[in-house]
Amino acid sequence: MTDKKNDMIKIKLVKSLIGSSEQQRRVVRGLGLTKKDQVVEHAASATIMGMVNKVSHLLEVVK
Repeated sequence: MTDKKNDMIKIKLVKSLIGSSEQQRRVVRGLGLTKKDQVVEHAASATIMGMVNKVSHLLEVVK
C-alpha cells in the first residue's frame, strides 16, 4: 500500500485572476483557490494535474 502523504501536492495561487478568462477562473475555483497566496492540498491525480497544467502561469506547486 502506498503512503498517502507522497501522493499529495500543495498548490499556491501566486497571481491575481484580474484579466484572466472565465474558463481560467473556473479552473482555479475548482481547485479550491479563492485568494492570492492561498495554499490548498490535493491528491496528485491526473484530473488535478490537468487543471494545474491549464493555469500553470497563475499557480505554483509547493512541496
